[in-house]
Amino acid sequence: MNRYEAVIGLEVHVELKTDTKLFCGCSTEFGKEPNTQVCPVCLGLPGAVGVLNKKVVELATKAGLALNCAIGTYTWFDRKNYYYPDLPKGFQISQVFRPIAYQGHLDIDVNGATKRVNITRAHIEEDPGKLVHSGGSITTSRYSCVDYNRSGMPLIEIVSEPEMHSGEEAKAYLEKLKAILECIGVSDVKMEQGSLRCDANVSVRPVGTTTLGTKTEIKNMNSFRSVQYAIEYEVERQIDVLEDGGRVIQETRGWDENRGITVSMRNKENPDYRCFIEPELTPIELTEEWIEEVKASIPELPDARRKRLVEEHGLPEYDAGVITSSLALAEFFDATLKEFPDAKSISNWIMGELLRLLNARNMELSEAKITPSSLAALLKLIEKGSISNKMAKEVVEIMFDEGKEPDQIIKEKGMSQISDEGQLAQIIAEVIAKNPKSVADYQAGKKQAIGFLVGQIMKATKGRANPGLVNTMLRDKLAEEA
Repeated sequence: MNRYEAVIGLEVHVELKTDTKLFCGCSTEFGKEPNTQVCPVCLGLPGAVGVLNKKVVELATKAGLALNCAIGTYTWFDRKNYYYPDLPKGFQISQVFRPIAYQGHLDIDVNGATKRVNITRAHIEEDPGKLVHSGGSITTSRYSCVDYNRSGMPLIEIVSEPEMHSGEEAKAYLEKLKAILECIGVSDVKMEQGSLRCDANVSVRPVGTTTLGTKTEIKNMNSFRSVQYAIEYEVERQIDVLEDGGRVIQETRGWDENRGITVSMRNKENPDYRCFIEPELTPIELTEEWIEEVKASIPELPDARRKRLVEEHGLPEYDAGVITSSLALAEFFDATLKEFPDAKSISNWIMGELLRLLNARNMELSEAKITPSSLAALLKLIEKGSISNKMAKEVVEIMFDEGKEPDQIIKEKGMSQISDEGQLAQIIAEVIAKNPKSVADYQAGKKQAIGFLVGQIMKATKGRANPGLVNTMLRDKLAEEA
């Protein structure tokens, strides 16, 4: 491995968040019955001519600007010719020669270091249909059916330069890209629904050389983790081929999640798409004024938000990175902060209990019933000493599942924390009287003995005693009796 360097470039296909398709009025809603959202245009029937969806141009321009790209003021569409069952026209309408956005970049953080990955282009194209395989994957199926609901969906394809050198870097790039696209609202970027898909071009070369090796293209990866694992496997596979005296073949390979390997799908030694300008669609002309209007509509981007959380609210870089990795988390954090001004406490609860519950339930934040306002209310109760952190973890789980306010839960469960010094003094006196050996051990210098006494007090109060107050009062009482 140390003798070779991996070279990785990513092609990311992003479905744009529009109500209708790229060139027709068919719905883009996900999950409908196969072949129910189609018309002569997206089915590619002879004589059917489409009209460009203006919203697509706006969203593609916004994405390009957010990715630090230059925007082409004069662009057009091209025909990319190839045959596949999910492409009824026999060609795909794309932007081969003049993309709407180009020469951008994205900065990623990997292992504490910042790396810039240049973006070659981001162009508009139509999505083909979808093959539904009988056996779950193309390599294990006896037959496949075609669903054309996806045919004609508006995409942008974002192509990076081959500048990444590990699966970890590729994963970081995708996470950053997803966060930006979600933040600006151009796509819902749901990999499980296919609205964000990634193909990885992978090659290896001897360390110290600059000539690119023969690349393979990996498809069928349904998560960022899968992208990382597929790349890592493919790098090792190519190195093994070279070490055995073989030759890497330029081909498309699929990722087999169950076996953790890539498998050959089709040869791609001499691809020829015979591209030419689409004759039935007029060019796109954009004015600088219109581009500036689109630019003005871009909200605070994840990097700017992370910087604000660090500089204005004192969050550690790590916390700020986790919070801004998701638009939903970032907005939840900001909304909570408006009602409770302790940023670090909010961050601790979001990164701890909230993310734990989301992962355990396999849910999105939008599906949880907890609100920023109710979390702020819970943190205020902790700050006042009305409830302990341990109790609060139980309360927040009920808030998460049932949407109840913390006051209501505490009242129903009888969970209010005992902070009355008179009540606690009586309980402390009883515990001291019942445990003379532990008292003697503590007064003899075995300071750890106080832990047992505190435990007995918490047991007597069923965990409701204010632990900080208990520790202070108990130490004072033991000092008096020494």
